[in-house]
Amino acid sequence: MLTDLKAVLDIVLVTMPGGQTLTIGQMVSVLVLLIAGYVGGRFIGFMLGRRLEKTKLRPDVIHILKRVVFFTIIVLVVITALGLLGIPLTAFAFATGALAIGVGFGAQNILNNFISGWILMAERPIRIDDYIEIDTWQGTVERVGNRSTRIRRTDGVHLLVPNSQLLERTVVNWTLVDQSIRTTVRVGVEYGSPVRLVSDLIMRAITEQQQVKTTPAPSVVFEDFGDNSLVFDAYFWCDVTGERLLREIRSDIRFRLCDLFAKNDVIVAFPQRDVHLDTKDALEIRVLPADGQATETTRT
Repeated sequence: MLTDLKAVLDIVLVTMPGGQTLTIGQMVSVLVLLIAGYVGGRFIGFMLGRRLEKTKLRPDVIHILKRVVFFTIIVLVVITALGLLGIPLTAFAFATGALAIGVGFGAQNILNNFISGWILMAERPIRIDDYIEIDTWQGTVERVGNRSTRIRRTDGVHLLVPNSQLLERTVVNWTLVDQSIRTTVRVGVEYGSPVRLVSDLIMRAITEQQQVKTTPAPSVVFEDFGDNSLVFDAYFWCDVTGERLLREIRSDIRFRLCDLFAKNDVIVAFPQRDVHLDTKDALEIRVLPADGQATETTRT
């Protein structure tokens, strides 16, 4: 049986011009090598990631190292496979040039996104776990792939953004350097309110929040004499990783402001209008019930 199997594997499929032959055994060996190389590359990358996760390296750095190791193994496996087939690399010089021209015209977007992915990993303007904003969407970067970047929006939906768009368009990265974000809370109180007391109450509500940073120090600005209110703006810094936490902090401050204003008889203003009627004749005021019949008439 082994003799028959060897005979099958020795069957010549192709005879090259230089006398080099290609047998079934060589094809099987190359196929097994490619599969083993792919599986081995994935396994080695997985084990490397498990080891590096125990270090202080960021997830995006671990991802880059895993991809570099995987593609290095694939290149070595391909070179070894060509050696088993007896095909020198110089034989692909002309074919590679022709293929590059064809691929360049037929797969410009794919190559553009592939190269952009490696640029993103090299320059690292966008990293895994960064909170970014592109167009009207906000979310956390989960993966930088070969063709696209996967972003998880704040509502849980995943976005697949082509890598080239992340380089060509304006992207707001909330956590590129650090997680410090400045935000503001605006409140309007009625005219006649003690402005110094209002400023102190706003500052108290801000400083009582543990998420608010003391450096840079928060500040309260008497912004304007508005149409219906005296407008105050409070500026402060927080360490946040997204819009949701920032909104929760502002909400907590507003809740606290309501309590402090109620205890100190400070009224939050609301839109109101005074209407003055300029007329020389007396006005007739009628009170109409549900049936529409006048029951009382008053002249003023």
